[in-house]
Amino acid sequence: MDTLINIDNGGTLTDICVWNGTGFTFVKTLTTPHDLSECLFTGIEKASEALYGSANTERLLHATQHIRYSTTQGTNALVERRGPMIGILTTLPGLTQQMQATDAERELFAGLVADRLLTVDMTADDETIDFEVVQQVNRLTTLGAARVVVAGRDSEQERRLRAVLLRKFPRHLLGSIPLIYSWDLAGDRNDARRVWSCVINSFLHPTMERFLYGAERRLKSYRVVNPLLVYRNDGGSSRVAKSVALKTYSSGPRGGLEGTAALARQYGLEHTLMVDIGGTTTDVGVVVGDQVAADERGRIRDVAISYPMSNVHSKGVGGSSVIAVADGRITVGPQSVGAAPGPACFGFGGKQATITDVNLLLGVLDPDTYLNGTFRLDPERSRAVITETIAAPLGIDLDEALVRMEQAYFEAVSSSFAHLAAENTTLAGFGGAGPMSATGAARPAGIKRVLIPRTAAVFSAMGISFSDVSKTYEVGVPEPTTASAASTCDQLLARAERDMFQEGYALSECETTWQVCVETPDGVSLSRGSYHHGDPVDYPGTNVTLQLTVTAPLPHPELTPDQEVAARPATAIGTRAVRSAADRVDEIPVYDLNELTPGDTGTGPAIIEGPFFTARVLSGWNFRVTAAGDLLLDDTL
Repeated sequence: MDTLINIDNGGTLTDICVWNGTGFTFVKTLTTPHDLSECLFTGIEKASEALYGSANTERLLHATQHIRYSTTQGTNALVERRGPMIGILTTLPGLTQQMQATDAERELFAGLVADRLLTVDMTADDETIDFEVVQQVNRLTTLGAARVVVAGRDSEQERRLRAVLLRKFPRHLLGSIPLIYSWDLAGDRNDARRVWSCVINSFLHPTMERFLYGAERRLKSYRVVNPLLVYRNDGGSSRVAKSVALKTYSSGPRGGLEGTAALARQYGLEHTLMVDIGGTTTDVGVVVGDQVAADERGRIRDVAISYPMSNVHSKGVGGSSVIAVADGRITVGPQSVGAAPGPACFGFGGKQATITDVNLLLGVLDPDTYLNGTFRLDPERSRAVITETIAAPLGIDLDEALVRMEQAYFEAVSSSFAHLAAENTTLAGFGGAGPMSATGAARPAGIKRVLIPRTAAVFSAMGISFSDVSKTYEVGVPEPTTASAASTCDQLLARAERDMFQEGYALSECETTWQVCVETPDGVSLSRGSYHHGDPVDYPGTNVTLQLTVTAPLPHPELTPDQEVAARPATAIGTRAVRSAADRVDEIPVYDLNELTPGDTGTGPAIIEGPFFTARVLSGWNFRVTAAGDLLLDDTL
């Protein structure tokens, strides 16, 4: 069983990418928001048909070593505030103020916690503490808290509270309430960051738990032995039961970044911008050399958390983003029509214009070949919606409206990454709308080179292929001394051995990496470096933390290295009438990427139909097909 299935569940489309040890097979399907397991299994069925010639889900599942799954559901739940009300029981005076130091923190605090933060005085006698804990928890539930974060000064204090809560609210009673203890989740000594991590995790947990366990149960109906793996925002994977909900947030973009890093190695790129344009957002990340740029302490909704995260910025501009008129000008996003009802041309009742509708009427998209011909677009619906919502309010004709809408869209996408561009930057454009928009968005940012991978339509799912089963632990050392660090190291190894055994691997089969982090007492990082068991640790007056990463390697795809290939003119399969200006329609060549071979070259304007994507090559851009079958484009203007 050497087959690996990677799934990236987006707001509009769900991508499935299968690696069978020799090559990729990939398909796309519409996301089904009412039941996410439906699109998951529809996608697997489509992939089995692409692999075997006829649908055979059970055969594919039984040939699969692992299914790695990434989803935007946690991200969407937080954006939409779709989750339980959270309460905080703390012994930390002033925590309310510490957690609301910025506008972003105040906004999220009001949405998730509000007035549900209550304090217990741990200087009182035991009887008083017991009484106060019961009173405060009862009050939190009365205020609507469905889950409670317990935050103490240290882990010892939280153990004291745990003993009271287990005695007074035993798990077998209906009155019990899900509790999370802050020091169990993170060893971060910065109280606000640690508690914020717990609050967000508690909010995301039920949404992720409900769906992921449902998907796992459905897999078991096929008698699948190997577990479903959840892909995380740190680039690793773990089984559902051993995953932290917080680490599923923004995991899809991390897959795109890992794929971009693989491209950077393949092509020897110095500075690469990942620009993943999906249905709802444009996700932007940076790869320097072949290293993913990551923050030591990540941020969610601009709120600092205790875990590292890839540095991905998202803007509400995608293929399903609403294009509208406000105050006499065209606006793009952040609202999105998603998969339901979707763009007007989908025919599901959409009444708002999107760039998908624009590209259909411009002639860039062929209504009969969308999603490799599995889905037909309706240009009449697009024409009616754009006339009503854009052309009429602006007092212009439809053709002028289309050109202006396209330019507004290019500028909106470009604004999401222009500040990150450098002289040697290559833009890696992917996602459903990425190849269609890459050259138009790169030019305003001054970027002269664009790379569109052959797997662009499912690139984040492809990037998950470079994931391994892994665990990362971060624990504070009680004293900043060598002996204390060595003792903490032994405890972490015992914990890792237990956890990796539950993942199905012996610790001796895994790779281990250690780091030591030195911080000021208030949580400001002073240094971070490698650590080996027994290394001298002598940092008086600081807080020392050990971080252990344990990795069980999985098979990774081998990408074709870039190499010189004799150039020759590409052969077009036909032409298409595409509007290039309000008063001009040009017949431009159309190429089929599946029929092009390495070394084929051409100039814009042109359209290249790839697997599940349409790439637009604007005037002034040249393209060539690389040895791997990817598209490399250069701006000659």
